[in-house]
Amino acid sequence: MDFILPPSMSASAIQWEKFLPPLIPRLNGTYGKYNWSPTLLIPETDNGSSAEVNCDDSGFTVQVDVKYFSPKDLMVKVIGDFVEVQGKHEEKKKSGPGFTTRQFNRRYRIPKGVDTMALESAVSPDGILIISAPMLPTENARSLT
Repeated sequence: MDFILPPSMSASAIQWEKFLPPLIPRLNGTYGKYNWSPTLLIPETDNGSSAEVNCDDSGFTVQVDVKYFSPKDLMVKVIGDFVEVQGKHEEKKKSGPGFTTRQFNRRYRIPKGVDTMALESAVSPDGILIISAPMLPTENARSLT
């Protein structure tokens, strides 16, 4: 962004913070006229789901915490090299009109060598969505049988 200054005015004489807020807040806890805290710079992690992804010789697994969702609120699909998990739960507010909605969308890359046609998903009693698929048989394994 360029500013055209009259020749009689020096750029160092302009109080830029009055016109443009700083990109990084000052250490004294202010951001222009607003207060801030370092926690504002950290993304929220309580998004209703956390995941663990594993892939080894036995297969590919994804475990997603979906304890706030029922199985009918979840959708698992394979699109290209990704498995997509979507969850959406709506419930009527207990007090007053309206609905409360909780939702998430996640994508996990499926590693090469995974049999996507054998992909399965199930929700455990603890509220963990388990997505699993075995590895495709390799040439060495086929020659042994």
